[in-house]
Amino acid sequence: MNDVLSPVREIAPAGHTESDCREQNHKILAARDVMEILSGKWKIQIIAALMFKGNMRFMDLLRTVDGIGAKMLSKELQDLEANRLITRTVLPTKPITVDYAITPYGKTLRSVINTIVNWGINHRKTIMRGGD
Repeated sequence: MNDVLSPVREIAPAGHTESDCREQNHKILAARDVMEILSGKWKIQIIAALMFKGNMRFMDLLRTVDGIGAKMLSKELQDLEANRLITRTVLPTKPITVDYAITPYGKTLRSVINTIVNWGINHRKTIMRGGD
């Protein structure tokens, strides 16, 4: 009966220490965090648009990110801003305009975005060729 109250220990696979398991779990948790922040159809496209084209206004983003609706763009921009990947600046114009930009922290995703873009270019070539 005392086993019920004993702490649960990770059981390490053969050849792995508990420390290895903790490190692997830490990496899996980190991957999950990234997917929660960047997952979905639109976030990476929005980040890429701002990264490659520079600061953009809402309507410019709406035109650039093909197929996204205004309500969804607004939601995704809020999520990206909450995660400090973009900034939202209200400009003192009439009517009021809002400018979006990649933050320095968001720019740390440049290599990830470039890797995705390069893979996408190669994938499109592979599919168009019909092989490899």
